[in-house]
Amino acid sequence: MRQGQNDRQSARGWCRAAVYTTLCLGAWSAHAAEPARSVTAPSGEYRVNAGDELDVSVWGEERMQKTVRVLPDGTFAFPLAGRVSASGNTPREIADTITGRIKSNFRDSVPEVTVIVRDPAGMRFFVVGKVRTPGSYPISRSVNALQALSMAGGAADFADVSHAVLLRQGARGQVVEPVDLGQMLKGGRALSPGVQTTELPMLGAGDVLVIP
Repeated sequence: MRQGQNDRQSARGWCRAAVYTTLCLGAWSAHAAEPARSVTAPSGEYRVNAGDELDVSVWGEERMQKTVRVLPDGTFAFPLAGRVSASGNTPREIADTITGRIKSNFRDSVPEVTVIVRDPAGMRFFVVGKVRTPGSYPISRSVNALQALSMAGGAADFADVSHAVLLRQGARGQVVEPVDLGQMLKGGRALSPGVQTTELPMLGAGDVLVIP
């Protein structure tokens, strides 16, 4: 009898150990299967775009406090500094440029120059053509062509989404990039599961998505 009790107790202990081991392995496997979480580095300082409105001031100089709009060529005019290149530069870099331009006009130390982005109007893209709400939209995050179409209310009746185009301003002029949104909008009827070989283009500041 005692031997039988010992055998049953040993069996229970073995079962408990086996269950515990199985649970641990299952938890470890689930954890190992999780994708590695990437840590996104903080984004860099904002870079000015054409169309942005800036507050530019020289400390202690009331006549040198202006609100300027960055022109399509990426520049703006400022007293004593002349034409200042702004597009693609940070507010700090613009302030340093102005400081270098005006320092010869001051006998003592150069007053502090401050540049503040009042209205980042240049950070916008445009959706035109056969959409429900055409217009310009702010870029607060990464937006692809399909998301841009959604922000514009979707395609209107008789829109040819398979022959949409994306207009970009390149270094050598305007660039036309064809965009086929037809397959994406058809969903599972046209798309294969898994990673797509052709990614939708991302929209940047000043880009225009045209839906014919």
